[in-house]
Amino acid sequence: MSTAVLVAAVVGGGVLLLMRRLFPTQKAVKLLRFPAGTMRGKTVIVTGANSGIGKALAGELLKLQARVVMACRDRRSAEEAAKDIQKAAGPEQGEVVIKQLDLASLRSVRRFCEEIQQEESKIDVLINNAGIYQCPYMKTEDGFEMQLGVNHLGHFLLTHLLLDRLKASAPSRIVVVSSKLYKYGQINFDDPNSESSYNKSFCYSQSKLANLLFTLELARQLDGTGVTVNALTPGIVRTKLGRHVQIPFLAKPLFYLASLVFFKSPLEGAQTPLYLACSPEVQGVTGKCFANCEVEELLAKATDDRAAKKLWDVSRRMVGLAD
Repeated sequence: MSTAVLVAAVVGGGVLLLMRRLFPTQKAVKLLRFPAGTMRGKTVIVTGANSGIGKALAGELLKLQARVVMACRDRRSAEEAAKDIQKAAGPEQGEVVIKQLDLASLRSVRRFCEEIQQEESKIDVLINNAGIYQCPYMKTEDGFEMQLGVNHLGHFLLTHLLLDRLKASAPSRIVVVSSKLYKYGQINFDDPNSESSYNKSFCYSQSKLANLLFTLELARQLDGTGVTVNALTPGIVRTKLGRHVQIPFLAKPLFYLASLVFFKSPLEGAQTPLYLACSPEVQGVTGKCFANCEVEELLAKATDDRAAKKLWDVSRRMVGLAD
């Protein structure tokens, strides 16, 4: 018994020390306050709205009286999340619509977009939030490496198929959730699906860099349409995104306690996408990346116009949009 306690103490101390190095204590996040009814009459699509940042964001939008389309892979989980946010939103709230969307299936993406075109007369904001993080090597229904397929290609097709409705609804906005881990990625144009070798950390970073390059090129192509697109990095947030990360059993309780100190809550993590979706301060702003509701300076790899255009063309071919 004493040996187990000693091992737990050593492992836990190591985890705490590592987390203090990786994640310095964050400043308290100031929660945004918008006038009641700010989003009344507006339709907002949020992917991955059943948990984490997406759920917190959907809840805040509902309070602002938006019509929130929760686009989720797991319908039952979405229904439970909808009950939670409706209960918390109070009497003056918007409307919730639940739609099934599996970003690992282009067929599902196309079906979702067909339903939206039939049922929604306008789209004021599209928030590409859903993601998967450092999973074991898997492929999507269409044969793409899972992280690239869900985090980039699924959202790439989704956005393209909804562009006409977004343009018709202008001024409208597209919000793309990326990650600071883009810094450790490169776009492997020779082997985008990592078939020759797989590094789950690299592939996640590659997909998040792809989000930023997609935002860059999309902003260029949408110039003058009244549709803006901006990306964001939410920081380290306590969500289920890291469910594939293996943590030693004895260290899990200490890791959880440390996350309460060093990580943002889902509501805190939702502040920047909420800002980009609602704030008049960013009306007309496009092609930028934000962190903590301020413009973030990106590395050169994320502002490379040639790489962005090349990725755009490759992605179009991969999802079947190229002529």
